[in-house]
Amino acid sequence: MTSATDDLTKSMSREELYRAPALDKGLDILELLASRSDALTRAEIVKELGRGASEIYRMLERLVARGYVYRSAEGDRFALSMKLFVLGQHHPPLRRLTSRAAPMMDAFALEAGQSCHLVVRERDAAVVVANAAASGDWVFTVRVGTPIDLLATSSGQLFLAYQDDQSRSELVAHWRGTDREKTLRQLEPLLTDYHKAGHRIDKSRQIFGVSDISVPILSAEGHAIAILTCPYIQRVGEQPVDMQRTLALLQHVARELGV
Repeated sequence: MTSATDDLTKSMSREELYRAPALDKGLDILELLASRSDALTRAEIVKELGRGASEIYRMLERLVARGYVYRSAEGDRFALSMKLFVLGQHHPPLRRLTSRAAPMMDAFALEAGQSCHLVVRERDAAVVVANAAASGDWVFTVRVGTPIDLLATSSGQLFLAYQDDQSRSELVAHWRGTDREKTLRQLEPLLTDYHKAGHRIDKSRQIFGVSDISVPILSAEGHAIAILTCPYIQRVGEQPVDMQRTLALLQHVARELGV
């Protein structure tokens, strides 16, 4: 019996031997949705994958429940959520970004005489993942791990200005009927201006006397994968690098880090 079993095992390919049909179905759905810019109905997914409606229904419901797939507000269309992207943020790509950014941010802080921090998106908020402090006795920095509000911060608003259509749809659906949706609608003209300008400069809404300078780090498609922000301060009795030169230095770092 053992010999026969071994012969059968040897005759089977490694792929056949270790098949996991349920996992395959879930991955098929994720890969299909990742390949499409528009949301699909359940019937369209069933047709594209050539699988039974009932098995696709069960798998879709689990993917929605776990946050990997987003269901439209009407409830009849499905699209890939940002969860896979967020998971990826916690693994080597994020570490590569921060390790590559660190020396550039340090060089910026030294030349501009200003601090800066790197922000990445996390669902309907963002978080500081790296910072660089200016030299000197009096500096202002934002702590790594600080949560960033998308609506009320320079980094957050620039993320909104450079988000893709799917991310925007997810936010609108998540915030539907709340004050946050109303605020987002009110911000839209400003977000358009920031996108056209390629940066955002304005007084900080968190700290008096600070002007936030933010620039996007862009993907190949032109969407923000991270934001670099300099909380620009002017110390008494010093002649700092001016804002426009500081902006140019920050933009140089962002271009070097872009995909």
